[in-house]
Amino acid sequence: MARREAPAAGPGSRALVVDTVRSAVTISRGELAELTGLTQPSISNIVRDLIADGIIHEIGSADSTHGRRRKLIAISAANRLGIGFHLGADTVTCVAVDLTGGVVGREVVPRPADDGRLVEHLARRFGDFTDGLDIPRGRIEGLAVVAPAPTPGTTAAGTVPAASPELTSVRTELSERAGVPVLVENDSAAAALGEFWSRRVSRDQAFGCIYLSSGIGAGLVFGGALFRGERFGAGELGHTSIDYDGRPCPCGNQGCVEQYASTRATVTAARQDPALRARLPLDGSDASAYDAVARAAVNGDADARRLLDQAADWLGVATTSMVNLLDLGRLVLTGPGVAVAGSIYARRLRDHLSARVHSRQRHVVSVELSAQPRDAAAIGAAALVVQASIAPGHTPGQPA
Repeated sequence: MARREAPAAGPGSRALVVDTVRSAVTISRGELAELTGLTQPSISNIVRDLIADGIIHEIGSADSTHGRRRKLIAISAANRLGIGFHLGADTVTCVAVDLTGGVVGREVVPRPADDGRLVEHLARRFGDFTDGLDIPRGRIEGLAVVAPAPTPGTTAAGTVPAASPELTSVRTELSERAGVPVLVENDSAAAALGEFWSRRVSRDQAFGCIYLSSGIGAGLVFGGALFRGERFGAGELGHTSIDYDGRPCPCGNQGCVEQYASTRATVTAARQDPALRARLPLDGSDASAYDAVARAAVNGDADARRLLDQAADWLGVATTSMVNLLDLGRLVLTGPGVAVAGSIYARRLRDHLSARVHSRQRHVVSVELSAQPRDAAAIGAAALVVQASIAPGHTPGQPA
């Protein structure tokens, strides 16, 4: 393998080394050189700096085929922390993660009805949350706040990123009040990075994540970095049309898969079914109604199962197009839509992809379920902070 010269050992090379150590769990300097293509002097310099910064540490040694024991290094997980907030419709989920994406603190609180005081509320929540965990401020790398992306066409031109517009406008003030750097992002993209980081996925994999909720989003990670598109709007899987003459969507398109396979669409279909209305509690919020349908499907209710199977099949059609276009190798399903009945969606998507995806003769597309689907966006938000801190170069600058 051709070696890169030492001058290449800048921010990009540092991110490359951190990603490689993260995904390998433990590794030697020699193995780092082989996997990254960097020269031994570059590896030595970067590793020395990362140890000095407290990002990695030596954890022992292992035998070598050359007779000399290899010193092993790993991420110093607990040395620094990232904080992530996910703004849901009615709640704010707060999560703290370490440098490997491991959750060290979590709480869910009501979202205030008055978003005019959003900055004040989030700043106070940040202080209360970190104080409650007894985290020294010197160990906190920053805060990321994520929310669902707005419907395409409803955001002013040039708004970056595609999170809710109010987040972009309050980012600078929130940073000043909280006393830490603040990032904003949409929840689907954040969830993808969180799954990528905590699963120790290699940066060499073409990785995708589907976030199923009242909308449907996708996050894509290539080369260790989120793919954000021209205006931070990549991943709008929910607005992939599966029927060009189908149901109208607020985005202006017709037949968007979100109108058929989102949790909101499934709840609408359930409420229109007299038999399901008669035996399931569907009159509360969409979230509680969907969970009731999902529980019924898992417990053998044929009508509820039929609705989820159909939704999963529609999602499979859109997902096949995404996999064909991007040649993804690994997918994770996450979000509140798979918290109860994720196995139904995973099974249907695996069957759909194995039978129809173009790359099926060349490689398997793995479909996995998130371990923490309801918290995935908040965990991903915190992972955004961690990545921006210890693997610089992956997170583009955000507007003030």
